[in-house]
Amino acid sequence: MTMTATAMTATAMTATATTMTATMTTDPATAPLRRRRWGIRQRVVFSYLALLVAALSISLIVTRQSLLNGVERDVDQALAQEIEELRLATDDVDPDTGEPFGTDVEGFVRSFMRRSVPGENEAFYAIVRGEPFLYNAGAPNLFDLDPALSQTWGATTEARWGRTMTSVGEIRYLATPLVAEGADVGVFVVAYFPEPDRAAAHRAVRILALAGAVVVLLTGAFAWSIAGRVLRPVRELTDTARGISETDLSGRIPVTGRDELSELGATFNEMIDRLERGFAGQRQFLDDVAHELRTPITIVQGHLELMSDEPVERAETLTIVNDELDRMNRYVTDLLLLAKAETTEFLRPEPVDLGELAQMVHQKVQGIADRHWAIDEAPAPGAVAIIADPGRLTQALLNLATNAAQHTDAGAIVAIGIAPVWSSGAVAGARIWVRDTGRGLDPTQLDHLFDRRVRGAASRTERTDGLGIGLSIVAAIAHAHGGTVSATNEITRGARFTITLPLSPPGTGTSDDEETTS
Repeated sequence: MTMTATAMTATAMTATATTMTATMTTDPATAPLRRRRWGIRQRVVFSYLALLVAALSISLIVTRQSLLNGVERDVDQALAQEIEELRLATDDVDPDTGEPFGTDVEGFVRSFMRRSVPGENEAFYAIVRGEPFLYNAGAPNLFDLDPALSQTWGATTEARWGRTMTSVGEIRYLATPLVAEGADVGVFVVAYFPEPDRAAAHRAVRILALAGAVVVLLTGAFAWSIAGRVLRPVRELTDTARGISETDLSGRIPVTGRDELSELGATFNEMIDRLERGFAGQRQFLDDVAHELRTPITIVQGHLELMSDEPVERAETLTIVNDELDRMNRYVTDLLLLAKAETTEFLRPEPVDLGELAQMVHQKVQGIADRHWAIDEAPAPGAVAIIADPGRLTQALLNLATNAAQHTDAGAIVAIGIAPVWSSGAVAGARIWVRDTGRGLDPTQLDHLFDRRVRGAASRTERTDGLGIGLSIVAAIAHAHGGTVSATNEITRGARFTITLPLSPPGTGTSDDEETTS
């Protein structure tokens, strides 16, 4: 039993450990940490340094090869120059006797070596009649150190370039025969030891490599700092996006400059603005639905619960229920219209003749109520046009006319007016109004009259079908056109609602053939 229990315990621990391992492996919270080991900043700096190191490496390789090629070129020039000086010296005379050397090869060689000093890393060797004869002071005795090389040089019958490895290092040489009376009587060799020059070239390359390493380190530090500053908007965007939630869309990125990252920040802020407006519209829509539909739903529910089987009362109840359902349908239609006001398809702009619009609206309002409908002012048809949505403008005017009819008595004057707005001799927009001769507006409500669910005192006592939605629709139509709406009390009596519109809605253009001026 003990062994079984132990085995079960071990199995359970193993399973737990496996589960923990799997959890740690797949835990999404640790994934960002693993990804951020090589973030944008690290990748940018590493890529930049990799390119810099590659460029420096190629530069060092090219420089090293160029220096070594220069060493080879300098060696060849030095050897050729010494042999040329030897050739010119053949016309000299013996300084001791003043006579030409003639067949005195030994005297010529001694005289030349006394008068000619080999360059640094150079040496002179002379072989006369097949035997090693002389080499300059300070030069290694290759005759004794490398006898085979002496034999090779001694067999030279014409100018010969060569490269060989000796006991004292590699040498480059140029051997030329010494001729007396048409016969080869010796060989003169100029040898060069290139290793010191190559070592100097390698030292220069090492210094450049060291300087390049310092440059890479300093550049890496500067690149890290610059990358941090460049990517600061990205970090701010990340932090801002992380702090944004459905209930808090207030976060914005501070935008400075006019580069691509600034444009990214501005675009992000614009996106958040659109999201905030969208969420606000959704919340407003839900609040409006809950507020506007609560009363009719309560009325319908109460009457249905109290409905009896008596035919007359049943018919009255159904009439009330149908009226409330119709009212709810109007509410939903109006609320959907307000929600749609923030979208681009809300308006369908086209040329609108102001004179024709005034006459059409005047004809339609005749059936709203028994009022004295009039036109205060309007241009002649065909005289003035603006770019607007004629359907939405008609809807706004009908809403204002309906509102005026609800706040006036039978026979009261309700007038419509449309007048162009002029600027520098051209049409710059239009002013549209509806006025009545009713009791006027509550002065305390003027600033909030077009807000949703705001009604004047008279409206609250006289009607129940809506709480300011009609005026909110008027405001939405005016704002969608890029215009404004206002309400004032007339000096004599009644109220005036005025819509001011630009020549065309935002985002649309006008041309000469789209506007007509009188």
